[in-house]
Amino acid sequence: MKISIISASVRTGRNSHRVALFFKRFIEEQKLASVEILDLNVYQFPIFEERLKFQKNADAKTIEFAEKIKSSDGVIIVTPEYNGGYPASLKNVIDLLTDEWKRKPVAISTVSAGGFAGMNVITSLQYSLWKIQAWAVPAMFPVPKVSESYDEQGNPTDKVGTEKRAHTFLNELIWCATAKKKMEE
Repeated sequence: MKISIISASVRTGRNSHRVALFFKRFIEEQKLASVEILDLNVYQFPIFEERLKFQKNADAKTIEFAEKIKSSDGVIIVTPEYNGGYPASLKNVIDLLTDEWKRKPVAISTVSAGGFAGMNVITSLQYSLWKIQAWAVPAMFPVPKVSESYDEQGNPTDKVGTEKRAHTFLNELIWCATAKKKMEE
């Protein structure tokens, strides 16, 4: 099983990346899957102009990103909430790809500095995923007060509670990814 984690924020001083780091380490420690963080801050994609499949001279990093999504059995999106929505960097890569998203199990972790845990972003992100025919996994992983809940290395302040929630969240993603594989056989 291969899981890719999209760390969606490219903002200076971002805190959502802490949750991506947590998931990577947790998945590896639990030996649940091979895992890689696809950090949109590292990719620094240009503003969307055309879907990848219609680009005549696609950038190598765009092709690499698309291949990583395509070869993943499941994807975790870790996104902050900005003004009730998700960041442009995430919308950009959602719109960039087409076939790579089709029926791809995608689990959502929303993050906020405040107490609402990015809950306002879930519906709009699920809708965008639905429109591109991705499979939005029903389990969610909302994180309120992220800078109080995780340190900069992704260590949770409530290790036991966080890991319990993570198990439930990841079990749902893995179940969906396994079900998809069986349906394709």
